[in-house]
Order: sequence, then C-alpha cells, then structure tokens
Amino acid sequence: MCGIVGYVGKGNALPILIDGLKRLEYRGYDSAGIAYQNGKGIEIYKTKGKIRDLLEIIPLNPSGVSTAIGHTRWATHGIPSTLNAHPHCAGGVVVVHNGIIENYRELKAYLVAEGCNFSSDTDTEVIPHLISLNIKKGLSLYEAVKEMIPKLSGAFALGIMSEADPHTICAIRKGSPLVIGCGDHEFFIASDTPAILPYTNKFIFLEDDHLCTLTREDLEITSLNGAGSVSYRDKIVEVDWSPSMAEKEGYEHFMLKEIYEQPSAVSNTIGEWIDHPERLLEELHLNIKMTIGLGRLHIVACGTSYHAALVAQNMIRNLARIPVDVEIASEYRYSNPIIENGNLFISITQSGETADTLAAQREATARKSKTLTVCNVVGSTAAREADSVLYTRAGIEIGVASTKAFTSQIAALCMIAIGLSIRRGIMSMSETKALRHQLAKIPDLIEKTLKKDREIKDLASTLLHSRDCIYLGRGINFPIAIEGALKMKEVAYIHAEGYPAGELKHGPIALIEEGMPVIVVAPINDLFGKILSNIEEVKARGARVIAITDEPEMLVNKADDVIEIPSTHPLLSPFLSVIPLQFLAYHTAVLKGCDVDQPRNLAKSVTVE
Repeated sequence: MCGIVGYVGKGNALPILIDGLKRLEYRGYDSAGIAYQNGKGIEIYKTKGKIRDLLEIIPLNPSGVSTAIGHTRWATHGIPSTLNAHPHCAGGVVVVHNGIIENYRELKAYLVAEGCNFSSDTDTEVIPHLISLNIKKGLSLYEAVKEMIPKLSGAFALGIMSEADPHTICAIRKGSPLVIGCGDHEFFIASDTPAILPYTNKFIFLEDDHLCTLTREDLEITSLNGAGSVSYRDKIVEVDWSPSMAEKEGYEHFMLKEIYEQPSAVSNTIGEWIDHPERLLEELHLNIKMTIGLGRLHIVACGTSYHAALVAQNMIRNLARIPVDVEIASEYRYSNPIIENGNLFISITQSGETADTLAAQREATARKSKTLTVCNVVGSTAAREADSVLYTRAGIEIGVASTKAFTSQIAALCMIAIGLSIRRGIMSMSETKALRHQLAKIPDLIEKTLKKDREIKDLASTLLHSRDCIYLGRGINFPIAIEGALKMKEVAYIHAEGYPAGELKHGPIALIEEGMPVIVVAPINDLFGKILSNIEEVKARGARVIAITDEPEMLVNKADDVIEIPSTHPLLSPFLSVIPLQFLAYHTAVLKGCDVDQPRNLAKSVTVE
C-alpha cells in the first residue's frame, strides 16, 4: 500500500518526485525517501514521517538530476523508522517497493551466508542485494533484475536504479499496481495515476510479470512468462482525468471535497445509462439468455465497497428477484465457494487493485464463472482481468475514507438491478419509468442534503468526548448504518458499531448507557414502525438518539436530534441517508484534530493481504 514514483528524462527529476509523492501520500505516510543519480553515484535521502519531513533534509535545487525514484511508505515489515524507510540500497543498487516479499527470511539467510550485511528490518532489502550479486557476475541491470525476479515470492511492484547504469530505471509489477507515464523524451513510473497527471495523461497499466526498462529515449517491456518483448504503443491509454481533480480546490480536506463531489459523481455514473438500462446489460455482455436464466449473483468486495454490495443485494433482490450472495473478499477464496453454472460473479473495487478482491475475482475465473467488475479506474487490474467492467466514473478519490466512490458504486449497481428487472419482466414499464425518474433526481437531492453541512457540524461538536457510538438501520439502510460506523472509526477514532436494528435486543442493547449516542437511519418506509420501536427501546435506557429521516415530525419527542433528508423511492434512500453520516464523521474528526485525509494506520489502496 506504499507509493512509488520514478522519473527519467530531460527535466529536473526532484520537483516531479516530490510533487508525485505528495499526491500518493494517501497510500502510505509513515516514512518517505528519494534516491537520484548525481553524475558520480546515487544519493539517498529518507526519513520517518511524512513528505514534509523529507523536504527538510533533501538538498535545495541540485542540478542535473534527471533520473530518480521515490517512495512513501505504509509499514508492513519493520516499524516506521528512517532505517526502514525506502529506498533501500546495496552494492550500488537502489530499490523502492510496494507489496510483500513472502520468502524474504529464506532469501535473507542465503544472502547473509554470502556475506551481505543488512541495515533494516524490511522484506525489501533482500532485493537490492540479490540484484547487486547478479551485477557483480557481469550482468547488466536489466539482466540482473530479470534473473532475480523468479527468486521472489509474493506480490510486489518495484522501481530500481543502479550506479552501473545511471540513465535507466527498471520497473516490475507482480500483483501490486504500477503505471508507466509516457511524455516527450521522458518517462515516469507511479503506483497510481494522480502522481503524474500534471505531466502526462498517457499511461501504460503494467501487467503482472512485465518488466519495463525506461530511458529518456524509449522504454522496453518484456513479459517474463515466456511471451518475450511486448509492443507498448498499443497499450497506451489516454485518461480524461485532469490534474485539478487531484487538488483540493479550496476545500480544507480531500474528504470534504469528495463528499461535495457526489452529485456530479453519481450523475456521471448513471448519465449514459439512465434511459437505456437494457443497453447497459448488452455493453456488459450480459445477453438475454444469460440474464433470464441467471440463477444467482455472487458479489464480493472489501470495506466500504462491501457495504455498497449489501445495498446492491437489497436492490437486486427486490427489483430483479434474483438470489444474491454477498461476501467479504478476504474470506471468499478460502471458503471453498460454490459457483454453479449460470451464476454471475461481481467484484466491487474503487481502485481496481485491491488485493483480496482481485484474488476473489481470480478464484471465480478459475471456477469458470463469468466475471463483472464495478470499478473506478480505467485500465486497472480488475478491469483488465474481468470479462466485463462497469466504470463508476467518480473521478479521482484521494481521501482514504471513501465517500463518492460509495455512492457511485451503488448508482452503478442500481442501474444493473433496473436492467435485470426489465430484462426478466419483474417490473412493469410504468414502474420502471417511475424508478428511473426518481434515480435521475438523486444528484439534485444529494445537493439538497449537502446543505445540512453546517447543521451537522454543530451536532458533531457534541460527540467529541464520546467513547462509543451505535448505528442502527433496517432493510436497505442497515448497510448505511455500518458504513456510517466505519467512517466514524476511520477518521474520528471513536469506537462505533453498526447493527441491523432488529438485532439490538439480541445483545448490543447491553452496551447502552446514559448519554451514549445512538445514530438511527430512519427514512419513512414499511419498516419505519419497527425502527420507531427500536428508538424507544434505546431511549428507555438513557441513549441519546440522533435520527436521520425524511419525515422529522414523525420523530417529535422520540429523538434528541433529527437530521432531515429529502424523500425519495425507498430503494434509493441510501444515496441520501449516507450523506449526514459522512459529514458527522468528518466534522467530528476535524473538531478532534484528527488527520482526516490520512487516518492513522490506514492507506487508500489495500494491495496486500
């Protein structure tokens, strides 16, 4: 989950690296470092802390730096420290690494026996030692890296430089994301496109087991699985994201900016398909025979995307009357899953690089299932490997705590649910038209909900000293309760748990004590009477109830605080009920002084198990 940036070309590499690392800091921020060729050798600067700490130790405007690599770290092996920070060096070879080398202990034992000395506790340090030994045998940097790769087990993306070849960077991807940026007599490597968007919009999404050699004049890609040299020009993808999309644009935090971008993100996701949901199925290669005979859907995801899957489960069951299984990706492939003929597997991943989700998708592929991914990143691994892909078009999401990706995902899945319902003849044309009309209005209704910002900020100020919160919801809004609880945990560091409200009396009600905040998602629907009973149960035990509803007068003298949201179709209420919960977590975190965009111990794209 670390961030890698590299540059080789005619420009000054250091400003490019620093800018790129700042844009990748959401991937890891416990240490950082850079290495560059100075004409006589390689200089390395690294430190515990964030990019701002790195800026205090690197030289000001060194001249002639045209080849460099950098790294921002999320610790896996070894505590956050200067010694464990990347880049790591041995014998004139410097490496930055994202991922995990699973057999590093065996490799380290071998290297120690060969006389190598280690200075860190990381798994990464074995890599420059292995390459250095190969170079000492007379191999070129490219040959030394190629010889080394089969010795590594695990998932990794690497950026590599050598004093013996001062105008070259080698890059390798195996299971961890790495993109190549193509410019005019300059090339870039990065863990994610935002790092280098100011410099190019032309990217190659490196595939697994592809080794890339970059100079300022050209690049070469070699497939290590036997295919040999790969022509890269037909692999270039031009992305339509602008550099400004990766900037805060006046907002205090990326998370706040992305909360406010949800109307446009949802609109972009549904815009092309709102009038033609059946055409969407055709674009996804879901033909009439398959969709009518569809026996079961398997949806797999992690974290916030998992909560989107639970919302989709409710939508698809209700609209298309298809059985839907939703599983956490990290558990899926270890559960000996049953995928029968005529089933469809759907993975949900914002980045398209989430390790557990990719592993689950590959498991489904191995079991001969048709695979569809709902993803935000064009050219990502999930998108390339799935049989079909539905892009959410939410734009770049930088905040570690996901917001607009969530609402865009449920928008995309809602379109699939509507298309399946039409195809299977479950809804009448008038019902379908009415639902699509309501869905088309959702961006405007989100806009109205965003106007509750100030009101919710005032409410958040009353939660600063809370140790625990309980979130309750029913039906399609139960996933919103657990999503709201997750946000509070992620950014405000308050212990919060979400429950289906009917489960309250089966244990969680024992936690209720005087003044404990209980946040209840309570839009008016056929379960409102049930949720009202749950409110009365917790109130009777001293809880402080914060309710989110579209009919506040129904909760007079029931809830202590009420946040009003607009009314919509019951199946679409999650789009609106989640917004106050995002604001509540955000403002509580800010008022507590938490680092909202870079919460402790977290990173944006979880590319290791």
